[in-house]
Amino acid sequence: MTEPAPDPEGGGDGVPIPLDQLSPEALRAVVTEFVTRDGTELTDAARKSEQVIALLESGRAELWFDPTTRTCNILSAP
Repeated sequence: MTEPAPDPEGGGDGVPIPLDQLSPEALRAVVTEFVTRDGTELTDAARKSEQVIALLESGRAELWFDPTTRTCNILSAP
């Protein structure tokens, strides 16, 4: 799996979301929504979600909230 892409806008007006501010269930729901945005089959979503959660927990990716679009995105950590 490829790592999440960096924000082409250079960070924009997003707000970082510390992982410890989310319950495990909420984190899983956000990550599942993120990995299925591009049409990923649900059978692959669990595997991809685990990979993305590992990236988040290792600090190689970050969770951001975009108040303009009201969506969460996962970006490569600087």
